[in-house]
Parts: sequence; C-alpha cells; structure tokens
Amino acid sequence: MVTTQVGAGATPWAALDHAALGLPATTDLPSPQALDALVHATAGVAYLKWFEYQLAASMHAELVEPFEDEDRRELDAHTRCAATIATTMSITQGAARTLLTDAVALRDRLPLVAECLRDGVVTPHHIRTIVSRTELIEGQCYAALVDADIARALRRPGSWSPARMETMVDTMVDRRDPDAVRARREKAKRNREFTVEIGRDGLASATDTRPAEDIVALHASVKRLAAQVCPKDTRSKAARASDAHYALITQTGFGCNCDRPITDCRYKNIDLTEFAATAPRIVIHLVTDTTTLTGPVPAPENERVCRSPQHLPRPGVDHAAVEGDPVASPTSAESVAAEPIVSKPVATGSASAESVAPKTSGTEPAAATEPSASEPVATETVAAPSVSLDRVDVSADADETAAVPADTCDADAADDAEDHTRGCEEPVGLDFVDGVGFLPGIGIISGAHVRDLAADPGTIIRPLGDGTDTPLPATQPSNPYRPSAALDAYIRARDLFCTWPGCNRPAWDGDLDHITEYDHTHPERGGRTNATGLGAKCRFHHLLKTFADFVDDQYPDPTDPSRLIRTITIPDGRTVLGPAFTGHDVHPGLDAIVFGDPPTETGHRPRPTPTERFRPAPRTEQKHARRRQERNRNRLRNAMKHHPPDDTPPPF
Repeated sequence: MVTTQVGAGATPWAALDHAALGLPATTDLPSPQALDALVHATAGVAYLKWFEYQLAASMHAELVEPFEDEDRRELDAHTRCAATIATTMSITQGAARTLLTDAVALRDRLPLVAECLRDGVVTPHHIRTIVSRTELIEGQCYAALVDADIARALRRPGSWSPARMETMVDTMVDRRDPDAVRARREKAKRNREFTVEIGRDGLASATDTRPAEDIVALHASVKRLAAQVCPKDTRSKAARASDAHYALITQTGFGCNCDRPITDCRYKNIDLTEFAATAPRIVIHLVTDTTTLTGPVPAPENERVCRSPQHLPRPGVDHAAVEGDPVASPTSAESVAAEPIVSKPVATGSASAESVAPKTSGTEPAAATEPSASEPVATETVAAPSVSLDRVDVSADADETAAVPADTCDADAADDAEDHTRGCEEPVGLDFVDGVGFLPGIGIISGAHVRDLAADPGTIIRPLGDGTDTPLPATQPSNPYRPSAALDAYIRARDLFCTWPGCNRPAWDGDLDHITEYDHTHPERGGRTNATGLGAKCRFHHLLKTFADFVDDQYPDPTDPSRLIRTITIPDGRTVLGPAFTGHDVHPGLDAIVFGDPPTETGHRPRPTPTERFRPAPRTEQKHARRRQERNRNRLRNAMKHHPPDDTPPPF
C-alpha cells in the first residue's frame, strides 16, 4: 500500500492528480463549468474539514481523554494537545482549542451533523454556529434527538444562510429543552453589563449586554442616523454606524464627511434634536402564537417519555410495567393528537396597549404595529395550531431517525435490564411545553421572553384573523397591486428572511416582491397579489431580480400544498433552491391561514416603468477615490510626525 503525504516537505496539493480528486486539470474554464467545479470543490472542502475534525478527535482520544478527569495542571493535557496542533499548523492556541472542542462535539454530541458535513450537505462555516448553539445540551439524554432533528433539517432540499441556520438550531434545541432557555433568559437579565476593552492603535471596544429588544431598537436608531449622509460620504457603513452611535450617546455632532462645501451638501451637520423629533417611531416586530402568550401548556403523554438511546434507566424502575404504559399505545397517541390546544399567532408593539384575550379554539394570528423607539414592539402574523402538535410531530420524526421503536425498547428493557444501549422509556420531567417567538434581527426567543414583552404597557397585540375559516383579504380595497396588512404580515412571518439563497436580511426590513411581474394593464393575466405570488426580498436582491438576468419562481409543493418551493435561476441557466427552513417550521399554524382571491380590476392603469438606480460613480472610480483619500491622510499624518508644529510662543 502506497500513501502520499501532503503538507510541508511533502507532495503539494497542486502536484496531485486532479482527475482523481474530481477536479478539472485547469481553472481556465467557461463560467458554467467553473461553477460546476466550484460546487464540487466546496463539497470537497466540507469533506476535508470533516476529515480534519476526525483527526483532531482522534488526537483528543489518545492524548487528552485518559487524563482529563484527574489532570489538574494549569497546562493540562487538553492545553498541551491544542499547543501541539497550533505549533504544527502555525495557528493560534485559541484556534487550536476551538478545533479540538468542535471535533469532540461533532464526535460525541452531533455525529449525524458531522455526517452532513462529510457529505457536503452543510458547509464548514455553519459548523461553528451549530456547535456553539447546542452547547447546553451537552450530557443531556435528549442530545441525540436534537442531533437527529438538526441533521434532518440540514438534509432538506434548499439553501441556508447563517441567520436562518441559527434560527433553525435554536428552534430544535428549544423543542427539547425549553426550561434551559428560560433559565438562560433569567440569568442573562441579571447579568446585563456594560464593558470596555482597550484595543490596539488607540481604539477600544464597548459592549452593552441588554435584552434583545432593547438592542434591536438601538440598532435601528443607529442605522437610521447613519443613513443621513450623501452618496459621496467616504466612510463604510460600519464606520458611519460607529460615528452615529457615539453621536447619539454623547449628543455631539454627526454629519456627512464628503469633500463638498456645506452649501452643496445638506447632510453636513445633522441636528440630533430635530432629527429625533421628526423621525418616525421604531417598530419591533415579534411573531408568536397565542398559546405562548398564555403560558406553558401540559405536554402530551408521549412527550413526557424519553426515547433517546443515550438515556439510562433509573434504578428500581419496573420496566415490565412500562410496556403497558399508554405512551407506547398508538391509541393513546392518537387521542393526544386529536385534541390539540389551538393557538393563534399574535404581535406585540409599543405605543398603546391593546388587550387581546387568547381563545382556546380557532386559529388567529396576530400582527403588531408602531411602537416608540425605546419601547419593544412585536408584530405577529400567524395562526398556529398548537405548540404541542408541533412537538408531537417532531418527536415522531426523531424517533424514526435516532431512537429505537417504543415496543422494541420496552421488550428489551423487560428482557435485559442491563442492556442500556438501545434506549428506554421513562419520564424525564417534560410536564409542560412552551412556545417561542421570532424577533427579527435576533432570532428565536423563549416563551418567557415573549410574555415579558407582551406585558409591556406599550405593546400592541394584534391577532391575524378572527379564528374562523373566513378568508382574509389579500389586497388593499382600492388597489389590487398592494397587499393587505394581513397578507403583508403573513408573508414576512412565513419567509422570516430574504428568500434569496444565503441572505441574512430579515423579511421585516425588506420588500414584498411579485414573483411574476404584476401586469398593471391587465391584472388578470398574471402576477397576482396573493400568498403564492409574493415573497420577501431585501432591496439589493429585489433590484438584482428586476434589473439583472436572475429569474425566481415560487409554487406550492406538490407533496404539501401549504408549503412553497422557491427557485432562483442564475444567468447561465443553473437553478438554485430557495430556503430550506421557513416560518412554517417555527409556527406551523401559518398553514391554517387562508386568504381570499384578489379582486378583478375593471379599469386599466398605465404600466409603470421601473427605473434602474445608478451609482454616483463607476465602481473603479469609487475605489480609486477611496485609495487617494487614504493616501492623502497617511501623508498628512506622516508629515505631522516628521515636522511637528512649532508650539514656541512668540517673543511678545
């Protein structure tokens, strides 16, 4: 057997047989073939990262695990192993420790997720997100079920963005351990703080840890002020936001830094008092369901049983009696599913409080509006059947993937109480289940957090619908082109983020786009304003679809008409699937919301012609202008260093 070593002093990758790796012999390819090779190379990078994790986990098993329970040295076995990796790979000690931590987590806690990485289903930059957001399930018996839930979601057809990935993982963890989420929330509120860290080059970082809704409101205020500049401002968006934040806190001046005179740029000096007085109020939208507002509900019987392969039987349990437990009975499971507690989605706001009494029957989503800048606001637009139902379905799926069937588990437990490798069924204390909320810009928040916001006097709660089967209006009464407030809220809650593959922009901050262009002259010919015909897009991707050669499509899934399949076709003809995780997965009650058909417009309106926006200058000219400005600043700075001003007072 012949092995080929790759690395320093060995055969370089460039000298390997590209054909054996499935790579083209050259990178000078037409764009369609280059894209094919790029997709293949990305899958290869994922496999190599998985292989790297496997090797790191193997080193951990040999060098760390035999000693970690008793090694109390400051430079313990874990530190030494990480130092060995860091030194060999010329990376920092922190990076090596992270590599070891992630490798062990994928091996022990998330083996099915690791297989997704191996198969190229998920990219390496998502792994850190998944590992970090599942840390609190470490050592819990349901960890294997969370792993199965996440892996199943990752293998769905569709695309992922970092924000959508975080939302999915948080949702899966909350379904298995809502109590831990509430505990984190209470601990976080007690431990809020403001810290300052001095950095290099005379800069420093300030961190303000506060409730998520406060930070969302602050972020919106900073972004709004930072946008008050002309197109010739030379700062990056991040730099403008930093200056705007400081101006808001200190009430000092903020303005455009372009080189035009003040008579030509009306943004040179912004009066913060006048700006705050005339600016619109900040609205924070929160999507949840009505059962979440009323508090946790009793868990179905089959949710009170652990079917995880990692859960060990408790001493003294009569496993033969478990076999007759109604949890394992299909009849019992059906009776639980047949009598769900129906919930209606709601929204909270902050302006004037509107009390909404949640009902125990019917599905009524809610939408919220217009709170003030400093007050939390939530807008909901969903009717969710019941959190309990969602959990029942997830459990059933997880059992098929990650656990042994209930009857097999019971039989094995009765026959051999010493065999703990095939799971068990016994209460784990999940007596109640709770819902979650989705806060744009933050992600999933716990039910307790939702109720905190709902109790705020400035919050507005607006159910979406009246709890009946009556279809909601789809358009504005006077204009079939404009969606109704209910449809607008529904689509944003359904899509969560911009539906373009890989985009993180929340749907609440974007546009609603007609997938098929609306025909203003003959509306009946296509581009209808309804739930299937509209989708959320950020402004950039909306412009890209309108003025570039990208074509999107959206149509009901033949296997589940309540869900949508989205595709983007790029200029060379390749079709990419849209998001794999949507608001339906967070709030299944969205499936119950129905909208009526848009009215038929009798008159004919002139078809508006979209106008493409232009840059103030070509991209190359802008790049050169930024470089010239930076060079000039460096020259002035260096001149001041070499020829400091003469501060000697005059002789008089």
